[in-house]
Formats: sequence, structure tokens, C-alpha cells
Amino acid sequence: MDRLDHLLTTAEPLLARVDQVLSAAGAPAGHEVWPELRRVRLLPGDAARAVAALHPAAVADAAPELRAQAQACADTADALPMATGWSGHAAEAYEVARRRTTEQLNVGSDSLSRRMAATADLAEALTDWMTRTRFDLAGTLAGVLTSAEALTLMTGGGFPEPDETRAAADIAAALLRTVGDSYDRAEDLLDDATGLKSPQPA
Repeated sequence: MDRLDHLLTTAEPLLARVDQVLSAAGAPAGHEVWPELRRVRLLPGDAARAVAALHPAAVADAAPELRAQAQACADTADALPMATGWSGHAAEAYEVARRRTTEQLNVGSDSLSRRMAATADLAEALTDWMTRTRFDLAGTLAGVLTSAEALTLMTGGGFPEPDETRAAADIAAALLRTVGDSYDRAEDLLDDATGLKSPQPA
């Protein structure tokens, strides 16, 4: 368990109250939480739990294996012998097949070795993104747990009063902004994964 896991356990009652207040009373008109709700499309509690479900170590473990497979493809391509010392139709057919196999294994951006290496790069980038996302949310959670808004919500109950509605909206805006910014970075990361994009037909 990391800092986020511990904080999320502590924050569950607050997150439940924030979600309850937003569901029952909404948020003040024009509040900054509205664009964040539209962007993330989750209540704060669900958004926080979605981030907590990210497991960087599971993705990190895939990268070394992918790099090993990429190297194996390159080594296999290099090891295919040329048709030297013999000639004729069989030699010509073999050489065509050898070149085609070499290209598929290790020549060009769409070869198996290059795509596996690009996938390993993506796995490492996603690992870094997950780690940062969990860290950023933990920092935001730590802040809201000790805020005046949290005190307002946790000393209330029943149908929310206006001060509770604003407090819930303030907390929700902070949490959702953190999650939304992190997921925007993930979209940029995936857009930049050009090594995995299929080539366009000529």
C-alpha cells in the first residue's frame, strides 16, 4: 500500500458525503466544479477509486519482457543465412522469403521488433504516468482532508445546507481537476505513441 491507499481509506467517509451532497443538492450555479464534472464524468469518490485502481507495478513488469522479445526478433532476423553457395529457382525463392521475413522481424517502423520496443516504451511511460497520477491525487486528498470544507461536511448531516453544498463543490472541484488533468496527460501520452500506429496506405 502506498500513500494514496492509506489516504483513501481515511477519506472514504468524506468522499461519500461529498458525493451524497452533490447528488442531493447539486452545486452552486457557476461553480468551477461544473466543468470538471463534465470533463471527468464521475463523482469525486468514483474518480478517486478509479485512480486507486491503477497499478503501476503490473505494467512495469511487462516492459523488460517486451524488450527481450524485440531483441529476439532482431537476433532471429540477423541469423537468417543468405542463399550463398547455391543458385537456381529454389535459391531465388528462398532469398525472397528470407528478405520478407527479415523485414517483418526487424526492418522498418512496422516490424515486430520495432513495435515491441515501442510497446515497451509505452509501458514505461504509462508506469510513470500512473505513479505520478497516484502521487498527485494523494497530495490533493491530503489537502482536502485537513480543510475547513471537510470540517463543514463531516459535522453536518441530512439534507445539505448551502454552506455544505459549497463545501462539497469546492472539494469536488479540487479532486476532479487533479484527476482530469492527469487523464488529459494520458491522452497526450497515447497520442504520442506513434511507434504503435499502423502505417497509412499509400
